[in-house]
Amino acid sequence: MDDRPLILTALLDGPTQARFDDLRARHFPAGRNHLAAHLTLFHALPGDAAVELATDLTAATDRAPMTARVTGLRLLGRGVAYTLDCPGLTALRRGVADRWRDRLTRQDAGKADLHVTVQNKVRPADARALHDDLAAGFEPWTTAVPGLALWRYDGGPWEPGPRFPFTR
Repeated sequence: MDDRPLILTALLDGPTQARFDDLRARHFPAGRNHLAAHLTLFHALPGDAAVELATDLTAATDRAPMTARVTGLRLLGRGVAYTLDCPGLTALRRGVADRWRDRLTRQDAGKADLHVTVQNKVRPADARALHDDLAAGFEPWTTAVPGLALWRYDGGPWEPGPRFPFTR
């Protein structure tokens, strides 16, 4: 049995993913940037329940693809993230959280906060400078959310797992 934690992310359309990946490659410390940009919904779902979780996610994605709005930037203290608004994704996350409530970490049991981190683990002054630079030219945009992705956490880069496209 594989009990390594599972991470659930939302997939983004190609142009948005490429844009966030480019920002992350340019602004995340190179020695710490082991992942593509990602919109995490859960950080540590129970790894020993992968089959049951996959069943739940298959049912949850029996819907039309969603659209999210990239609404702004957030200063994280030692990094910068783009904020997103997607009521459908927030509701989907809430449904999964309700189902798995007894097995969630404190972090995952808390309020959903949709964001994509493009910089982290830097000096606060560097984060503030990037935030101000990106905010000065920021214009909101819309991105498709075509499905979900499950990953295994293994202490560094994530091991890809199944994808769950929205099917309607």
